[in-house]
Amino acid sequence: MITYTLEKKLSPEAFREILMDSGLAARRPVEDLERLRAMIENATLIVTAHSAGKLIGIARSVTDFVYCTYLSDLAVRQKYQGRGIGTELIRQTKLQAPQAKLILLSAPAAITYYPKIGMDRHEFCFYLDDVQQLK
Repeated sequence: MITYTLEKKLSPEAFREILMDSGLAARRPVEDLERLRAMIENATLIVTAHSAGKLIGIARSVTDFVYCTYLSDLAVRQKYQGRGIGTELIRQTKLQAPQAKLILLSAPAAITYYPKIGMDRHEFCFYLDDVQQLK
């Protein structure tokens, strides 16, 4: 049985482990525990999935709860992928902020996943890594 909960206390080590086991580690600072700690502490909404007491999935978001929710990390252990856990993590996240638009940037390998579960694609997304790039 899988349980979904609002997470209040997650260690950076547990966060790193799920990122590594899900395939997201290549795009996250998993070597920097202090940065992972800050990512957890500064998130406004974290939903986790557990099976037999083991963390198997996480949805980490920043939200104002009324206008927008940016789901910055959606990670499910590889062994548990394909069972609807990611979809349920998204559902549980959205239920916490029903008025807010849920927004995410897809990992390249997951680009076809989101339309399959009913999410709409948006063509107008931009990002900035380095402030020096601004002209």
